[in-house]
Amino acid sequence: MGRFNIEFAIALALSLTVIPPRPSMAWHDETHIAVAKAAGYVKWYNVAGADMAKIKAGAIEAHNHYASNSRGTVVTPEMVLGQVERYNQIERKGHLYGAIIASLRDYVKEKKKGKYGAYHIAFCAHYVGDLSQPLHNMPYSYSRMKIHHKVDGIIDHEVLDNLHKIKIYPITIHSERDLATEIARIANLAKDLGYRVEDENRLLTKEEAYAQISHSASLFKAILEYLDRIQ
Repeated sequence: MGRFNIEFAIALALSLTVIPPRPSMAWHDETHIAVAKAAGYVKWYNVAGADMAKIKAGAIEAHNHYASNSRGTVVTPEMVLGQVERYNQIERKGHLYGAIIASLRDYVKEKKKGKYGAYHIAFCAHYVGDLSQPLHNMPYSYSRMKIHHKVDGIIDHEVLDNLHKIKIYPITIHSERDLATEIARIANLAKDLGYRVEDENRLLTKEEAYAQISHSASLFKAILEYLDRIQ
C-alpha cells in the first residue's frame, strides 16, 4: 500500500472513531416556527435555517444543536458558560448551551460594526428551541435514534394552529449570567424528562411537548427583551 493510501486509511479510521454519527433531527420546522412566533419574533420564518445549514456545514453546525449529558448530570451556569468558546467547533459531546450565548455575542458584535447581524438571532432562536427537546440533552444511542424522528414530530402537524397552547412564563434576563442560569434550568428539566420517558419506555405526550416548547418560547421572548435593553 502506498504512502497516500496509508495516510488516507488512517484519516478515515480516525473520522469514524473520534466523531461518531449524530442524528440530524431536531424539533421539526413547524415546531421551531411556532416557538419563534409565540415569543413574538418578527422574523420567525428564518428559524429553520440552522437545520438547513447542517446540510453543508456538517458537524461544524450540527454540534451546536445538542449537549450530551449522562444520567445524573446536573447542568450548571458554569457548564453553560464554559461551552461558549466551543461554538462552531467539532466536538462530539456537543455544546448547545454555549451556542445560545455565542450566537447572541456574534449578533451584538455585528451590530456594533454597523452590519446586519440578524441571522445570528435566527440561529439563537433555533438553538433555544432545541434546548427543550429532551433527546438533545442526552447522549446519542441507537435506541434513542430510533424514536428521535417521532419525538421531533409529535406536535408538528398541529402546532401552528395551536399557538395558544404555548404558554409564556415570566423570565427576566439582565446579564449573560442570568441567561446561563435559565439555560441550565431548562436543560435540566428537558434532560430529566428524557430519562424519565426512557425509563417508562414511551414517547413524549403532546401535553409534555407543548410544555417543553413553552419553556423555549418563554426564554426566547426574554432574550429578545434583553437585546432591546442593551442595544
